[in-house]
Formats: sequence, structure tokens, C-alpha cells
Amino acid sequence: MRIDVHAHYFPTEYLDLLERYGSKDTAVARGLCAGDDEGDIDKRLRMMDDAGVDMQILSATPQLPTFTDEANAVEAARMANDMYADLIKRHPDRFDGFAATPLPHGEAAAREVARAMDDLGLIGATIGTAVLDRTLGDPSFEPLWAALDERSAPLFIHASGKDADSPLISEHGLTWIVGAPFEDAIGVLHFVRAGITARYPNIKVIVAHLGGPIPFLMQRIDDNYNHWKQAFPDQPSKVFAGMWYDTANFHAPSLRCAVDTFGEDRIMLGSDFPYFQNDLYTRAATYVENSGLGEGVASRILDRNAVDLLGLGR
Repeated sequence: MRIDVHAHYFPTEYLDLLERYGSKDTAVARGLCAGDDEGDIDKRLRMMDDAGVDMQILSATPQLPTFTDEANAVEAARMANDMYADLIKRHPDRFDGFAATPLPHGEAAAREVARAMDDLGLIGATIGTAVLDRTLGDPSFEPLWAALDERSAPLFIHASGKDADSPLISEHGLTWIVGAPFEDAIGVLHFVRAGITARYPNIKVIVAHLGGPIPFLMQRIDDNYNHWKQAFPDQPSKVFAGMWYDTANFHAPSLRCAVDTFGEDRIMLGSDFPYFQNDLYTRAATYVENSGLGEGVASRILDRNAVDLLGLGR
């Protein structure tokens, strides 16, 4: 069963609510065949069929309800998760979803994850790599980690699209070209250095975009372990080898590096839909097939690892 674990879904009503509550960047999620009208859904399904993709796991990142006002954040998260559940109910064999989380409100996020998973049937949760001015190591997020750990839930970590707070990125048009993968790396490093993986070992962490530059930098990160021993729960390469990564990078040498670094059982198909469509959506699969990893490894990445992790399609 071929599962695409990195596909976005942006219902228009949800984006409108985010904008009403102060979001400034919803334009990048509009007009992309990622909405909730039937025409968009039909086009999405056609592209999935053309690529041989049986199911997408949908996420709202980076369009998340990260508002200082807790009531606004919770209202938006509930709307997103209800709309995700509705689409999944209409197409149960084609879609599942990660719940939107109303951070930075840790207790509220825990309650919403419980509702989304236990009542609505969503498969896990998604977060950005930073929340307003807080890293993923912020102590106020502990209730969310506990709720996910209790459910042995997948947690999809995706770049926030905030340029890593660097004008060198934001002022030069590099938000998604360079900023996003570096945010993936920075965010998950904060996550690990805060000891979250040690305190909550049942969370199944999935990192977008092959983990950004982490595979390339793995030895450098390990070599600095002596400076970080009080923060990291174990040697960094061992911790990162216990996570999962999606293939939404589309560069075969990078994919081979990630497989060598993390293991062939830790890499799963990801397309970054709707930002890659039609032939480029199909490329998400064909680049793995043509990566030089061999048919057995490619088949495991495309058709087995997500099934094993998520327990779908059995």
C-alpha cells in the first residue's frame, strides 16, 4: 500500500478563519488545488491515481492555529480537525490526517489531540518547528507530548515558514528554498535537546523534507555531543535513527545519504502536495524508484514503511 505521509489540505473556510484571527501568510495556501471543493478533491485523487498513491496523510502545517488568544487557537484547531475528519469519512480508503494543534497552549493542545484522535479518528498530530516566539523545547508544551505519548501517536514536524527568524532568509526570497529545510533541522534539534524523546519514548516522530540538512550534518552533530551531554538523551545519531523522515526532497543523492544515515526502514514517501503537482507529483515516487537504492529498498520506502509505522492497509 503506497501512503504519502506529507500532503497538505487547506479548506477555504479554515484559511479564512486564520486570516480573520491575524494570520498573514494564508495566500501561499490558496488556489493550489488543496481546498475542500469537489473539483479540488477530484483533481487530487486523479494525481494520486496517476502516481500510484493509495492514500495521503493530510496535514495543515504550516497553516496552523498558533495564536496568543487561546479561544481563537482552539476554535481554529477544532474547525480544521472537524473538516479533516469529514473528508476522511467521505473517502476513508484515500485519506487520513494529522490533527492541528492549538499551540502555544499546551493543555488545550492535549485536549484537542485527545478529541481529534479518540473521537474523530485522526491518526496523530502535526506541529510547526517553532510556535510564535517559542521553540519546541518550551516547557508549556509538555501536556501535548504526554497526550501523544499515551497514545503512541505519530507526530509530524514540519517547517513553520518563519525564515528561522533570519532576515538573511526572509529578505532574499529564501523562505521555502532554504529556510524550510533548515527550520526542520533546527526545530527537531530543539525537540531532542529538550529531552522530549527521552521522556516520551512512545511518540513516533516524523520529520519533513528528509530532516533538512541533518543527514548531511550527522557526524558534525555527533562530534559536538560532548558539549551537549546534559541536553541530549543519547548520542544524537542514535536518537535521530529512532525517528522517521519523508522523501519530500526529490534529490537522489540526498535520499541515499538519508538512507545511509537513518536506515532504509526510517524513510517514507512524501510529496509535499500541493506544491508539486501532476508530473512533479508522480516524480515523488519515480525519483525513489530511480535513486539507485535498488528495487527492494525503494519498495520498502514507497510501500511498506508507512504501513508498518501507521498500521494502515493491513
